[in-house]
Amino acid sequence: MSDEYTAEPGGEGERANLAVTELLAKLAERTNELQGVQAELAERTNDLQRLQAEFSNYKKRVERDRQVVKETAVAGALSELLPVLDDIGRAREHGELEGGFRQVGEAFEAVVAKQGLARFGAAGELFDPNLHEALMSTTSPDVDEVTVAVLFRPGYRIGERVVRPAQVQVAEPGPAPEAEPAPEPAKPKPGPAASAAKSAPNGNGAGNGGGNGNKAAAEAAVEVDDDDDSGL
Repeated sequence: MSDEYTAEPGGEGERANLAVTELLAKLAERTNELQGVQAELAERTNDLQRLQAEFSNYKKRVERDRQVVKETAVAGALSELLPVLDDIGRAREHGELEGGFRQVGEAFEAVVAKQGLARFGAAGELFDPNLHEALMSTTSPDVDEVTVAVLFRPGYRIGERVVRPAQVQVAEPGPAPEAEPAPEPAKPKPGPAASAAKSAPNGNGAGNGGGNGNKAAAEAAVEVDDDDDSGL
């Protein structure tokens, strides 16, 4: 073989290697470009997700603020009607909620309940300082926690907002309080008549002390009359 014949295959091999190298370089360049585009796409996707999250939080915050404003306005209006509800409740307890007044009372309670006003407070439920106002306290062996023993006045709330706490008497764990002994009736004090009767002479002493007293009184009266006559 001649040198020219042997050199041609080597030249073709080099050209092939150069072509492959160029293709690999272009492929690497395109790969880098693709990775850059993917990174930019991921960044834009993160930005979009962040904006969506911020917008969702904004909507929730606006809705929450709107609900708070609504509850505040309703609570302010309904708080003026709580005494009427108290009167209706007392009338029901005493059996006086009858006839047309009963229909009016029930309709009134239905209207305020539709506005979200809910009544709470009952004997036997656990004491919650956020819901109950303790006016009195006692002890009881029948409870393990501080419990409402007596409900004096019910409470009302709208949603989580407490319009008025319930006034209650609470029972704390402990022995039952000892009953206080009944006070003894006071003895009547002797009046002037009784004192005079006590000091007055009895029938046995009428001839002694009684006679002496009457005699002295008569002598004093005579002396007064004598003085008056001499003065004239």
